[in-house]
Amino acid sequence: MNVTKTDIIPVNQTFVHQKGAAELHWEAICFFAAVGFFPETDTYYKNQQVLPPGSENIIDKNNYLQETKPWFEWYYKPRDISFEKALDEFTRLFETIIAEQVENHQVILPLSGGLDSRTQAVALKRIGAKVQAYSYSFSGGYPEYKIAAKIAKACNFPFTALTIPYGYLWDHIETLATLNNCYTDFTHPRQMAVLDQLKSFGTLFSLGHWGDVLFDNENLGVLSHQDQVQLVIKKIVKKGGKELAEAIWKEKELPGTFYDYLTAKISSMLQTIKIEEPNARIRAFKSKYWAPRWTSVNLAVFEAAHPISLPYYDKRMCDFICTLPEAYLANRQLQIAYIKKQAPALAAITWQDAKPFNLYNAHLNKVPYNLPYRIANKLKRELNNVLGKNFIRRNWELQFTLPEHQNILASYVLSEEMNSLLSKELVMHFLTNFKEKDTVYWSHPVSMLLTLSLFAKKFNS
Repeated sequence: MNVTKTDIIPVNQTFVHQKGAAELHWEAICFFAAVGFFPETDTYYKNQQVLPPGSENIIDKNNYLQETKPWFEWYYKPRDISFEKALDEFTRLFETIIAEQVENHQVILPLSGGLDSRTQAVALKRIGAKVQAYSYSFSGGYPEYKIAAKIAKACNFPFTALTIPYGYLWDHIETLATLNNCYTDFTHPRQMAVLDQLKSFGTLFSLGHWGDVLFDNENLGVLSHQDQVQLVIKKIVKKGGKELAEAIWKEKELPGTFYDYLTAKISSMLQTIKIEEPNARIRAFKSKYWAPRWTSVNLAVFEAAHPISLPYYDKRMCDFICTLPEAYLANRQLQIAYIKKQAPALAAITWQDAKPFNLYNAHLNKVPYNLPYRIANKLKRELNNVLGKNFIRRNWELQFTLPEHQNILASYVLSEEMNSLLSKELVMHFLTNFKEKDTVYWSHPVSMLLTLSLFAKKFNS
């Protein structure tokens, strides 16, 4: 017997056996098809699970789980503390965690135009870390690297701008399927396109994943449990995902309806979180289920290049969040105040989520103040459409837009291995909807079918 303790937000999934036959868990696969991640500890198989986050687990020599119990439960115990005191505590804690994580390393910092990596840039600059920063933009897309380059320049960090090219996925899809074991779709981890270049950078990634969830809230008032269930469903079910899940559910002749299963599953998952405050409860739900089963899975791509560090995954950061009044977390206040106080020059750089405004005037990102920018941006998009220029905003557009890439996509989702999993009629229905109807709405089902096709290849090998 051995005891395995999992982190509050695990970086890697740990798979263990359960009693029963090695048959596919179609209810869980339907959930996966709709949402993009598996629920709770479910996997593709009924006799297999992943260890739950924040738990101590007894596992026998044959990798069968004998006992599991939590060592951490998400909670909400707000302290009577001033905002300035909370900001001071955050400053010390955040910089301490980063200093411990990156000690003696040449840090690799992925920069965006948002807040999480900008907050890291401030801390890394203040502790005197050696940093290589980079950013990437889509071919034919918004030049995101321009904001990142300004942040790097203000910090005196060496900076590299990388381009994510059309169709990069098709050269790397087999490797990606091995890295994430087909537990998320393949269109989100764009770093896969530049993995070889990332290997030539420093020695350790400092990643800002989950900061946007911990340091924000939903601005929710009083909500009943059922209202929270419906809110979660609205947030996690992707466009076209419910239709795909229902089609699979019907084809596999599962009992009841998918929606009833989904509703009961989300309700059960929420009930494990003993928090009354709706904002804190939804944040805990995301951190307990969404982060380890979706966000963490594709961290394997970074790990294929270098070791990784994640300051927002640290237990001390999780405990800190659980003791803050919700009012201090709303609208990213703490991160914004930290940047303004410690690095005013970085606060004056455009905030991508509030373009063209920065952290000092982001409150003006509303009508009528943002109308000139919105009008100019719309005219630019319309001009590009007239000129036949596709403006790439989503990663899947790089993979599924060109005819030659659609042919490769079809070769995967209509393969013999996939046909052993799902019927060609089902697959063609969604492929046709994507090609002939609404590409945005049906992009998620197509992406999930591609993921399932790689699993089918693995399953049948």
